[in-house]
Amino acid sequence: MNEKFQNKYRISSTRLKDWDYGQNGAYFITICTGNREHFFGEIVTVNSENEMHLNGIGKLANQFWLEIPKHFQFVELGNFVVMPNHVHGILVIDKTNFVHNNDDVETLHCNVSTTNGIKNEQMAKISPKSGTISAIMRSYKSVVTKNAHPIHTDFSWQERFHDHIIRNSDSFERIQNYIADNVSNWQEDKFYN
Repeated sequence: MNEKFQNKYRISSTRLKDWDYGQNGAYFITICTGNREHFFGEIVTVNSENEMHLNGIGKLANQFWLEIPKHFQFVELGNFVVMPNHVHGILVIDKTNFVHNNDDVETLHCNVSTTNGIKNEQMAKISPKSGTISAIMRSYKSVVTKNAHPIHTDFSWQERFHDHIIRNSDSFERIQNYIADNVSNWQEDKFYN
């Protein structure tokens, strides 16, 4: 049953309980646009092959995903694809040789104001912990949104994202192939309509 917070029902977390989402591992991520609107472009058939044609916002979604390792130096990228209304990608966290120092910046775009100390403390309590999949996704979604709004003021993401912890090499390979083939299989995709 959903609990109430500030007299509103909350949806329980879909994250795996007792799993540290900042620990080393491979994570399959899916993020959908708000109402699954086709904000990123369209898939067209050319010579009987599907091709994703990115529009301006789609190019931003692609660019900022590829920049994640610049801002989170312990992240490696697996396959990634921008679809008309969602993105799929694999993030590999490897902190084995990562040494954190005060010069490291772990954000693509900071969406917590530092001008109001009380608000900042409250946000720190509920914000994702540094170095986690949630922090990375919040930063990614934030920077895409900020840069997409001048192009289309109604751009939005769904509030949450889907993650899957990849536990072995067979699963990793299967998901890599799924992402690589996503454009080709668009008509069978559950996000197609």
